[in-house]
Amino acid sequence: MRNVAILLFDEIEVLDFAGPFEVFGVAGRSPNQTRFSEPPFAVFTVAETTPVNARNGLSVNPAYRLDNHPKADIIIVPGGGGFQADGTPFGSRREMNNPVVLNWVRQSAERSELVLSVCTGSFILGKAGLLDGLAATTHFMAIDGMRQAAPDTELRPAERYIDNGKIVTSAGISAGIDMSLYVVSRLLGKDVADETARYMQYDYWQ
Repeated sequence: MRNVAILLFDEIEVLDFAGPFEVFGVAGRSPNQTRFSEPPFAVFTVAETTPVNARNGLSVNPAYRLDNHPKADIIIVPGGGGFQADGTPFGSRREMNNPVVLNWVRQSAERSELVLSVCTGSFILGKAGLLDGLAATTHFMAIDGMRQAAPDTELRPAERYIDNGKIVTSAGISAGIDMSLYVVSRLLGKDVADETARYMQYDYWQ
C-alpha cells in the first residue's frame, strides 16, 4: 500500500484535489479488481491550518496538518486561485510564496516516490525548485504566471500531463483525473487504471 498525501489550502480548486482523491481512493477497489488483498492506496489530506475554505464556499477538514501526517509515498499539489482586484494573491498564487508550504513540499519530495501537481499547483513546485530543468504543464490561462514561477522550466501547455519520472504535472482542473489514472497505470498496470475509470464512469480515459 502506498500513502497518498494531498495538500490543501484556502481557495483551492475543488476538482483539483477531489479528482485525484477519487482516482487513488477507488483504484483497486472495484468488485472486478480481485487481485488486491488490500487497497493499493491510502489517501489523506494535509494542510497548514484547518479547516480549509475551498473555492465556491466549500469547507474541508483536512485529515492531518503538515507537521503530523504519516509518511507519504506520493504527494499531490493541487492549484486554484489568482489575484484580488487590489492585486492581493490568493490560493496557489499566495501559497507559492509561503515558506511553510514550500519547505513541506521540498522535504516531502525528498522522501516520496512521486510528486504530482494539478493546474497551478505547478507554481508551487516551480517556486520550490522542483521543476528546474524539467518540462511541465499547467492551466492554459496560467502560462505567463508559470513562466515567472518556474523560469528554468520548459512549458508544454498543449499537453494534458507530463511525466518527468519522479515529478508529474498536469494541466488544469479535470486534467488531474487523467494524470492520476496515468499514474495508477504506471504503478499498477493499465488494466487497473481502465477498471478504475470504468468504475468512476469516466469515459475520457484511454
